[in-house]
Amino acid sequence: MRNRGWLLTPVVTTMLLTAGCKAGTMPNPSETVTETVTQEAVVTEEASEPAADASAVPASGPVGGGRSEKVENDLYEFSYSYPDAAGSIPGLKAELDKQLEQARSELISSSRTDRGEAKKQGFPYHAHSYGEDWKVVADLPGWLSLSSQLYTFTGGAHGMSTFETVLWDRHAETVRKPEDLFVSKAALSKALRTPFCAALDKERGKRRGAPVASGSDEMFSDCIDPVEQVVILGSTNGQTFNRIGLLVPPYNAGPYAEGSYEITLPVTAAVMAALKPQYRASFSLGK
Repeated sequence: MRNRGWLLTPVVTTMLLTAGCKAGTMPNPSETVTETVTQEAVVTEEASEPAADASAVPASGPVGGGRSEKVENDLYEFSYSYPDAAGSIPGLKAELDKQLEQARSELISSSRTDRGEAKKQGFPYHAHSYGEDWKVVADLPGWLSLSSQLYTFTGGAHGMSTFETVLWDRHAETVRKPEDLFVSKAALSKALRTPFCAALDKERGKRRGAPVASGSDEMFSDCIDPVEQVVILGSTNGQTFNRIGLLVPPYNAGPYAEGSYEITLPVTAAVMAALKPQYRASFSLGK
């Protein structure tokens, strides 16, 4: 899910995957959301043929407000939400609405295809799922940083949880990748790698009940590139970015049973040095 056209790949909140979820059962990623959306459209029915044209389903919130959509039927389960802070920015709202409609349309199409194949093969069909919940990471004078936890289920042994991020540049009125604020991904990776690897191995050890020996023959013992994960920018002072989050989905750093990993690091002098000059005023050293 990292290859959205506009979507560029969460202060950070814990969003660990609930491991071993039952097939077809969708975790509720909105349990930790503190933002209030304006309205929620909920449809629960046993519809055999939901509308194929996703654009025919009206938006549930007024222009400028947050949005929350939820649909459940025999074919699929779909939920999507974003907070008022995002809905109050016309350009960002338009992009999120566009992504909502695209995700729903793709879910309906793939669900119909798989249901047809299941019927042909004489297999039971399990409703597919897509759930995405956006929340505010940092709301700064010049920036709005958002993150989402995304859950999908397409009929396999279990669903999958991933993450996304949006960084809205208020001055330029555009979406940017967090990595694009740095001179290069390699420079950011170099600035983060040592503290990231130490923090990751410490968390791995807690979950596995034994220290992790980097470089050993044990699977999932090596470090991974922090910048190849979902990079998010956070703040504790409400004025500048002073910490960086790395969200690691299942299988990237450990087996599915370990869930996802979330590593939060302070902005250091090395990170500041890796920034493009025009963005350094938006950052400060963290603790």
